[in-house]
Amino acid sequence: MTLPRVPACGWVAAAKAAQRRHQAKGAGRPRYPAPRSQRASLYIHWPYCEKRCSYCNFNKYIPRGVEEAAVRSCLVTEAQTLLLLSGVRRVESVFFGGGTPSLASPHTVAAVLEAVAQAAYLPADAEVTLEANPTSSAGSRLAAFGTVGVNRLSIGLQSLDDAELQLLGRTHSASDALRTLAEARHLFPGRVSVDLMLGLPTQQVGPWLGQLQELLRHCDDHVSLYQLSLERGTALFAQVQQGTLPAPDPELAAEMYQNGRVVLREAGFHQYEVSNFARNGALSTHNWNYWQCGQYLGVGPGAHGRFLPQGAGGHTREARIQTLEPDNWMKEVKLFGHGTRKRVPLGELELLEEVLAMGLRTDLGITHQHWQQFEPQLTLWDVFGTSKEVKELLEQGLLLLDHRGLRCSWEGLAVLDSLLLTLLPRLQEAWQQRTSTLVPGG
Repeated sequence: MTLPRVPACGWVAAAKAAQRRHQAKGAGRPRYPAPRSQRASLYIHWPYCEKRCSYCNFNKYIPRGVEEAAVRSCLVTEAQTLLLLSGVRRVESVFFGGGTPSLASPHTVAAVLEAVAQAAYLPADAEVTLEANPTSSAGSRLAAFGTVGVNRLSIGLQSLDDAELQLLGRTHSASDALRTLAEARHLFPGRVSVDLMLGLPTQQVGPWLGQLQELLRHCDDHVSLYQLSLERGTALFAQVQQGTLPAPDPELAAEMYQNGRVVLREAGFHQYEVSNFARNGALSTHNWNYWQCGQYLGVGPGAHGRFLPQGAGGHTREARIQTLEPDNWMKEVKLFGHGTRKRVPLGELELLEEVLAMGLRTDLGITHQHWQQFEPQLTLWDVFGTSKEVKELLEQGLLLLDHRGLRCSWEGLAVLDSLLLTLLPRLQEAWQQRTSTLVPGG
């Protein structure tokens, strides 16, 4: 297969040119870093796959043919439109997800990056991640993506057991995965992440830990552990419902996760989020923005976003979802400049609930300064400092509330869902108390 010729890092040149224009307009004074309301990450959804995996319920399609030039044009148009509507002036990171975005041509990736760099400030060293599957990621193809500006890869390895890969409906083998991983590490040293799944039907703790140990002999500096979630409408869900496969054992999955955390820690990996582990500072800055409740724009069929549409005169952050089906999405983009299908304004309490639930996923937790950016009146001490239930969690060593802020201990991260059953109602109660005092006669 002949790869299309693309300009080497054209988006970097576009970014530098745009920066010079901004500086000229500001009489030599750079306008960046921009205020928080003008910064965002960008997620680009490529919806197509070679086949649907047995566990996957993501918005993806297996087409007979893709008119890539038309899809590319719409991705570029929607990115430009949403940047304008949001008023975002600085793009912190870009993530090409899917679907299988490594099936797209490097020319499509280049076109999107150059359009973003012309519409906003995209730093030349911004993290640009591409999700890749082993069977669609030959070394020459990965190199071409690197040439157009991708500087980080996330490889959907999922398992190093061929029988498990077949169960999951993956198109690659364990040897394919390790070969792709080696090529990726050569091309993107220190910038390659791999996913490993746990909690599959029939999976046992010992063999799974053996896979993890094998992975550690080959992997780079970032590993993500994901527990299988049986989703209605998937082939795997149907097999379990029909009794042809046993249901995953949640206790075994918890044991795998806990043992896996220990193995990774002993290998020098730091758990910086519930499912993510890094060494040598190789954390995902794009995902970190999600966990910090930063703004992000979702571009492409079914993409999700969270941003304040200040470029369109908005005053409230919105949760947005783009039209799911690719052909309908493209029609809407051609008509309106974007294919936003759903807009939901987020109330102040809803946003604080997201700040709490997302922030506690990280080892940093929620600092007092970070919380005050979203709620300057009601402090973390006000919300959680006098609660008997929260005090019990503190005494159990699962949670910490101190001068730094609110965060889970290492033990607490493993049971975050159960902690939120206490913390979210306490936040809601404190919010209700506060708002009732602001109502005359309340």
